[in-house]
Amino acid sequence: MLSKAFINHFYSIALYGLGTETERLISQWGSGPKIVGLLDGFKESGEAFGYPIISLQQAVDAKVEAIIVVARPGSCKVIAKRIKAVCQSNGILVYDVRGNDLLAETKVLYDFGNINVYTKSDLLAKVQESDVISFDLFDTLIARKVLYYTDIFELIDAKLREQKIYIPEFSKLRLAAEKELSKNAAPKLSNIYDWVISQHPECNLSSNELAEIEWQIDKPIMYTRDGMKDLLSEITTLGKRIVVTTDTYYSKQQIEELLALMGYKHIDKVYVSSEYNVSKANGLFEIVKNDNRDQSILHIGDDEYVDIEKASEYGLNNYRIYGAKDIFDEVGAFGLSSNIKSYSDNVKAGLALSKLFSNPFQFETSNKKISINNAKDIGYFICGPMVLDFAFWFEDKLRHIGAENALLCARDGYLLKKIFDRIDSEVNSVYFLTSRTSAIRAGIENEDDIAYVDSMKFFGTQEESMIARYGITLKNDVDRNITIINKAKLQRENYQKYISNLNLKDVPTAVFDFVAKGTTQLFLQKIMNQPLKGLYFLQLEPEFMADKGIDIESFYTEKERDTSAIFDNYYILETILTSPMPSVDEFDEAGQPVYAKETRSDENLECVSRMQQGIMQYVDDYLEIVPVSMRQQNKMLDEAFLTLIGKLEITDQSFKNLVVEDPFFGRMTNIVDVM
Repeated sequence: MLSKAFINHFYSIALYGLGTETERLISQWGSGPKIVGLLDGFKESGEAFGYPIISLQQAVDAKVEAIIVVARPGSCKVIAKRIKAVCQSNGILVYDVRGNDLLAETKVLYDFGNINVYTKSDLLAKVQESDVISFDLFDTLIARKVLYYTDIFELIDAKLREQKIYIPEFSKLRLAAEKELSKNAAPKLSNIYDWVISQHPECNLSSNELAEIEWQIDKPIMYTRDGMKDLLSEITTLGKRIVVTTDTYYSKQQIEELLALMGYKHIDKVYVSSEYNVSKANGLFEIVKNDNRDQSILHIGDDEYVDIEKASEYGLNNYRIYGAKDIFDEVGAFGLSSNIKSYSDNVKAGLALSKLFSNPFQFETSNKKISINNAKDIGYFICGPMVLDFAFWFEDKLRHIGAENALLCARDGYLLKKIFDRIDSEVNSVYFLTSRTSAIRAGIENEDDIAYVDSMKFFGTQEESMIARYGITLKNDVDRNITIINKAKLQRENYQKYISNLNLKDVPTAVFDFVAKGTTQLFLQKIMNQPLKGLYFLQLEPEFMADKGIDIESFYTEKERDTSAIFDNYYILETILTSPMPSVDEFDEAGQPVYAKETRSDENLECVSRMQQGIMQYVDDYLEIVPVSMRQQNKMLDEAFLTLIGKLEITDQSFKNLVVEDPFFGRMTNIVDVM
């Protein structure tokens, strides 16, 4: 706790917070420090504890030297983020009540080297010394797939708006109600909504109805933290009594339902603050003690203030385990904080944490590296955000250009087609069998076309190039160009049979390619009747196609590509998006595809499948949590997640064995060589 002597170094300060801890701090300091006023996230006028409530701008105008944030550690970080820019630009220092500089930049780490680590065996040793084991609930046994629990207020507001119920600044009001009623008590959720309705009596829903909406929205967002069910099972075998002690506005019945839903089976009793109208900081621990007289109690939780400091004050042994957000903060949020700006971004970060830091016992590796142990997680939070944002961009572009057909070209379009089916695009999207090879074999019309193809370097012999690119083995007395052109005429007819079976309208048609110059589209235009508009993730060497008469727009513009790290990392996405089927070389007389020989190993295919499962799980989770009106693309954040592939330790050997293949150029590259 900050001493009076430390505070007296400043001529004037402001306190941030209107809770009982602020009142206690003021009484302890007496008349020592000059307190200009009290700050709050929701009030900018009035009076509390004998001091005026002021705005941040008023604090600036009064030339306060420091702001002391009186809140729990997790809340302090949120508050500091909110006021950081103003305070830095005006030379105002910001501390928490423990003396931590809240404006200090946390070093970005990709290991646990600077974290006070612990092991599961450490905790079990403490458990052995106690009779009753008390667990905190939120961020200890379960967590949410969002960055902050308050993010769900945005969802509730969106749900209410869908029902034509408009409560101005709902999220701010909902949190203000919770803070106001929690000063000296532990309210039920219906009490909180009574307060909200008192501010907006025109709301035509009851407090119980609003509370039920919040519960039904919040519940699906929660998940069980990795390893915690196993921990409780081990503690049960030791003959210990297990209780849950939680601060929550939900009822005991709801918490018991939630625990059952999450698979927790070894809990003897649940202590819920709203049932007793006291929080852990103000009496709930005392109730736990009275119920377990003459027994030693160990409380386990994530919150440094209430689960550790307050548990100690009430005479309970305690052990802190990190919440996912705690670990994220301790490693400097991987430097992502500046790119997390919206509700959508908070969900992206929360989903990443649900995979990276769900397990609170992951510090036992000898090198303390932060690791990804399953290729599925690479798909989930490394690639998922970028792939889904590209799908959103693609869909937006389809509407903008009025395309009624969308050709999601093989093999990169395989996964994109699945995503499009999830986001309910109104456009007729088709997984379109093609490849650079098949388009060239059917699209070549003259020697200029052949010269264009030949200009692209092949890593092999001339004979190997003829087989790979044209599917032709030449005899000595045969004219090469005539042979290629004659075969192309037949291939064009075969390809058109395939296309005719797709029932495409003769209207502007979008063509997806992932990363390409535009060669496939160039030759498809010679085969198809529909005018084609290319919508790519990234176009390589756009100047190469400048005089070819093809229309291409990219998710990453040339300027963005040159100033970002995407060029160094797109190989990861390209490898993952591919179809489980081999590449299409050409089409037979019935318009059926003729596939190339599969060169990928079973291990490679299985690994790619797991990563695709991860991407689709991410897509499902994001779409469930983020309503259409709140979905926002953020390429910089997506890219930051993507670059983690080269910064975290990958322990899944099957991923490290992946090979990036490009038979058209005769190249085979190990994935580790492009990371």
